[in-house]
Amino acid sequence: MEFDVKNTLKQDFSELQDWKNHEIPSEKAIVGELGNSKIEALKTLIEEIHEMIKGREKLSRKIHEEGESLKSEINVYLAENERMQIASQDVVKEKDSLRYKRIEISELQMNEKISCWKDIALLKKELREYERELNEKEERAKVFERILGGEDGV
Repeated sequence: MEFDVKNTLKQDFSELQDWKNHEIPSEKAIVGELGNSKIEALKTLIEEIHEMIKGREKLSRKIHEEGESLKSEINVYLAENERMQIASQDVVKEKDSLRYKRIEISELQMNEKISCWKDIALLKKELREYERELNEKEERAKVFERILGGEDGV
């Protein structure tokens, strides 16, 4: 009985000596997983920033188009009422108010263009930083993979 216990223990320990046990990942696999997860996170982040840039440009275009539509409506209204030669003080005030609104809309459009440009510039700056970091991570992963690949062959 004592002999059977020793043989069983020897067999169990011989399995532990196999350093490439399937339950324990190799150094290469661990490093690869860590590097790939960071690389995938950066790629996702870069993709999200591209979408944010597109969304900001789309929003700016929509604001500009709505402003143009409002200014067009004001111009049509003023043109229709120009034909009427009513010299009432209220009508003159209303026309002046509408002309002022048209100017305000133009100012808002100009401010929106500037804000859009600033927002996109900041997003592109952030994008460049993440793209640079992604390139560095990918290069490091390639170098590390070559180093680990070289050691396996030795």
